[in-house]
Amino acid sequence: MFTGLSAFPITPFKQEAIDYKAFKGLVDNLASANVDSICAIGSTGLYPYLTREEKYDVAKLAVDHANGIPVMAGVGALRTYDVLKNVEAVQQAGVNAVLLAPVSYQVLNEEEVFGLYEAVSHEVSVPICVYENPRVTNFTFSDDLYRRIGKLPNIGAIKIPGTPFAKSAMDNSSNKDISPSGASNSEGARRLASLREIVPAHIAIGVSGDSFGAAGMSEGCDLWLSVIGGIFPRTVMRIIDAAQSGNAVDAQAQSQALSGIWSMFARNGGGLRVVAAAAEILGYCETPSLPAPFLPIDKNEYSELEHIITKLSLS
Repeated sequence: MFTGLSAFPITPFKQEAIDYKAFKGLVDNLASANVDSICAIGSTGLYPYLTREEKYDVAKLAVDHANGIPVMAGVGALRTYDVLKNVEAVQQAGVNAVLLAPVSYQVLNEEEVFGLYEAVSHEVSVPICVYENPRVTNFTFSDDLYRRIGKLPNIGAIKIPGTPFAKSAMDNSSNKDISPSGASNSEGARRLASLREIVPAHIAIGVSGDSFGAAGMSEGCDLWLSVIGGIFPRTVMRIIDAAQSGNAVDAQAQSQALSGIWSMFARNGGGLRVVAAAAEILGYCETPSLPAPFLPIDKNEYSELEHIITKLSLS
């Protein structure tokens, strides 16, 4: 399941309760687009904000309406005990994989993070996607830690930050030839190659950070774990098709067309609020669609987003 587009829909709320009807509409859209997998409760899906019962309900709804497409669910929590209970709940809901970040309030050290993955890997019966997100968790995985985690059972994929692919994105946007042979020696390519040497071959490596997705897929990442793909799956799939067909320049040109959205992501602390606004604009859910204390994006950005969606015919 760890190939192509892993789409991350929001978990929409209405009057401080999950809007399951709206969520079903988002899943139906992803199923009709035939995405490669759905992360029903990723960071965009607010997994840290949901109760265990809500996680089960959201995961179950996604599984029931995914039309056979593999479903992954976020299970991170502050305590390993709660992570394991979340794993139990979403596996009962029928998910095909779990997404696990080292969630913490007090910053964790490497032995603590390894102990988390070790405990979960021996209890889970579906693959684990290891989630590195230093901006949120204040934790960066060392190569040695990846090596140790890669030896554990049931590790299926690694979700890495997209920043190493930034230079490739700029080069492709400028139509620069990477090399006469087409081979890349960019920071992203080197980082990907080093990870391939560190972890077993069966572990997929995925790119996150949507503005870097096109470059990451062009450099050879196995999948793009995408926030915007949760609302505009066909748009992202066209970028992936170009990247995997060897047309990195075209893939980056398509990504560059979305630069207004990437800028909104940066201004709003990530994609959650922006993609929630997009779901509201498209009629999937009502405003506000996120629980307190989240606030909607401001009116000017909302109007700008409406304009971008219409101008680019995002789908």
